[in-house]
Amino acid sequence: MTTSLTKAMIFAAGRGERMRPLTDRTPKPLLAAGGKPLIVWQIERLAKAGFRTIVINHAWLGEQFEAALGDGSRWGVQLRYSPEHDALETAGGIAQALPLLEDGAESEIFLGVAGDVYADFAYAALHAHAGRLAALPEPGMHLVLVPNPPFHPEGDFGLIDGVVSNEAQPRLTFGSIALYDTRMFRALPRGTRCPLTPCYRETIARGLASGELYDGRWENVGTPAQLQALDEQLRRDAAK
Repeated sequence: MTTSLTKAMIFAAGRGERMRPLTDRTPKPLLAAGGKPLIVWQIERLAKAGFRTIVINHAWLGEQFEAALGDGSRWGVQLRYSPEHDALETAGGIAQALPLLEDGAESEIFLGVAGDVYADFAYAALHAHAGRLAALPEPGMHLVLVPNPPFHPEGDFGLIDGVVSNEAQPRLTFGSIALYDTRMFRALPRGTRCPLTPCYRETIARGLASGELYDGRWENVGTPAQLQALDEQLRRDAAK
């Protein structure tokens, strides 16, 4: 198994229903805030943190990603695209993209992030977890949790001494930033819709999910109003 953390996957296949009508003609991760598309903010941070291969899955208006982003050379990374005829959900999208993530290796630890999330999170801090996950006899994961935003007050998981729990209180929200092991997705048939939530629940129940709390800037940009608010904030920051 490769223990260095050099590959990431940006999940960008969603339709973005709550963002309509903006997403009728533009995929959600290509919508701009602060003068650049949401997905470009992610690519820039990943490149800065040492990631060299970034896989992007896409479905709705997917050709726009390849036209807008190209091969990634402008950011010093290699962009690889995993097209889906119909969105396969997160686990299904990972299974479809395994050849792009593994490059023939036995398995790979990779970072998965949502293309519609804006965060100041320092992705380089995750490199320290790659070797530990690679050494596990069974595939595990490392989740980045955030304080519950107003739109998700009940949270998702608990966190006790760096271990994620399905039951512990208080609850925190999954920040759509995580390390995964490709071994976890080998048994999934390619081209089949499959959500990732059952994988989370099972891995956590088996004590194989570590985690951390990130309390810096994090925005799950779900509606036009949230996009406008983020755009205004980023422009204010740039003007300082």
